[in-house]
Amino acid sequence: MNHVLTTGRLVLRPATVEDQGWLMEHWTAPDVRRFLFDGDVLAEAEIARTIADSSADFAAHGYGLWLVYEVGGDSPIGTAGLRPLEELGLEVFYSLSPPAWGKGYATEAARAVVDHALGTLALPEVLAEVDEGNRASVAVVSRLGMEPFEVVQGLLGPMTRYRTGSGFRTP
Repeated sequence: MNHVLTTGRLVLRPATVEDQGWLMEHWTAPDVRRFLFDGDVLAEAEIARTIADSSADFAAHGYGLWLVYEVGGDSPIGTAGLRPLEELGLEVFYSLSPPAWGKGYATEAARAVVDHALGTLALPEVLAEVDEGNRASVAVVSRLGMEPFEVVQGLLGPMTRYRTGSGFRTP
């Protein structure tokens, strides 16, 4: 199955082992990792494991980690994907390189992933978890029509959980 997602301005393709170097550079950039990994710097082994897990998830379930490209572009501008959020379900996540900020790409990429999850994968809902203070991500999930349903304590402070879809459940 082809797991490439396209929008008007973006192409999302599954990450592969060849992308490890780019992911290492992207995910160790301070502005990128600030909210994505609670400020931690991922080791190469963790990135390799993430790519391997993503490949297995694509093969078994049709979701994982996508690299985000501008249409016609040859270098990634970010990532988007689906991953388990504890036992609650799958959460959408995304990260963009700072030069791609402020162009609506995070919303566009996240919408493609959410549409894939709710449509192609027929999931009843998609979740998101956003750190307090991450105003940009709050704006993205709001534009996706996600509603807050719970606040939990994260490593760096409160995190709000959001959901969208037709199968709203109480946690």
